[in-house]
Parts: sequence; C-alpha cells; structure tokens
Amino acid sequence: MRNFMAVTKAISDENRTRLLMFLDGGELCVCQLIELLGLAPSTVSKHMAILYQAGLVESRKEGRWVHYRLATKSDSPPVREAIRFVQRSLKENPQVVEGRKRLEVVKKMDLDKLCSRYKRG
Repeated sequence: MRNFMAVTKAISDENRTRLLMFLDGGELCVCQLIELLGLAPSTVSKHMAILYQAGLVESRKEGRWVHYRLATKSDSPPVREAIRFVQRSLKENPQVVEGRKRLEVVKKMDLDKLCSRYKRG
C-alpha cells in the first residue's frame, strides 16, 4: 500500500507529471529540467526527490550534476502502470506538446553552459 500511495502522490502534481513527460524522451540533466520548468533549482530537486522516492525515476550522478530517466524497467506494477497512465493520458495535451518543442530547444543547448547558470557559488 505504501508504494501505491507514494506513486499516486508523486503523479498528483502538475509539475511532476510534466517532468515525467519530459523524461519520456530519454535521460536529462537536472539543469535541463530546471530550464524546462522555469522553477528554482531547489523546487525542481524536491519534485525529483518525490519522483525518485516513488520509484518513478532513476538517477545517476556525473560530477556535481544528477541525470534522471524514467524507471521503465521497474519491478513495481504501480510504477509501471503509473508511467503508462501518464504517458497515455497526456501525450496529446497542448501543454505537453508545447513542452516537447521547448525540450528540443533545451536539448540543443550546450550542457556545460546551461549547468553553469545553476552553479552554486
């Protein structure tokens, strides 16, 4: 029951579902996610922590930056079903379609330059 509740809590937020849709296209650096949402780094990190704790995303650290991807090989039925549900439900949503266009622009940005914007001094 705990896993199910964590998953439903994670997908109940608009920004977190948008993050899942961005990750549908593959792994992204947290800097790219910050740029896409236009939110404070700490806010995006909190959203990603909730998605991670629910098992919806996986991460890897590269230097000081974290890269996220969907947990598509999860053994958890609630996780697999939640990812499929979000993808099916929102694939034609106007915000998601617009977000995909923005994602293509962000993916073309130099990652080092983009991440340097969010470097904590």
